[in-house]
Parts: sequence; structure tokens; C-alpha cells
Amino acid sequence: MTIAAKNITLPANDNSTRERIDLPSPNTKRWVARRKAQVVYAVQAGAISLTDACERYSLSVEEFLCWQRAIENNGVLGLRATRLQEYRAETMSVPAKI
Repeated sequence: MTIAAKNITLPANDNSTRERIDLPSPNTKRWVARRKAQVVYAVQAGAISLTDACERYSLSVEEFLCWQRAIENNGVLGLRATRLQEYRAETMSVPAKI
């Protein structure tokens, strides 16, 4: 049995436009950057709560916050596993202030 992605329509904003957010399937096994970003965006937009997202996708709060921080620091590309070491190296190469 396959569960399709969940479509959520957000309420109209001040400009009377509605926005639809596609969430990944709760059975997602392969977390590509785009799917991680969809979950982060849905939580930020209020379409799903952090608690619900963590339960739905079996995430820890720390893992979700790591995704959110990666987007804030490096955009969606920061979520790519192949770039993780590169971005961490940039962060770690900044000298500490004493």
C-alpha cells in the first residue's frame, strides 16, 4: 500500500491568495534536500506543527532544527548530504574570538 503525499492548503493571506504545500509521504525513506525543505517550510508556514511533523516523519526535534538551521545558513543546498562536510568546514574554519 502506498500513501500519497499530503496536500495542505493554507488559508488566504492579506492578498486573498491561497497557497498549497505538498508534504512528502510519511513513509519516506530517502530524504533528499527538496523533501527536507518541504517539511521545514510547512512547519514555518504553520501548515503542520513541529510536533506533528516529528511524529509523522519519525524525526527528533534536534534533526528538524538541524534542517532548519542548514536552510538558514546555506539555503536548500545546505541540506544535501554530499555538501554537509563542505559547509561544516566553512563554519569551523572561522577563527574563534577570545
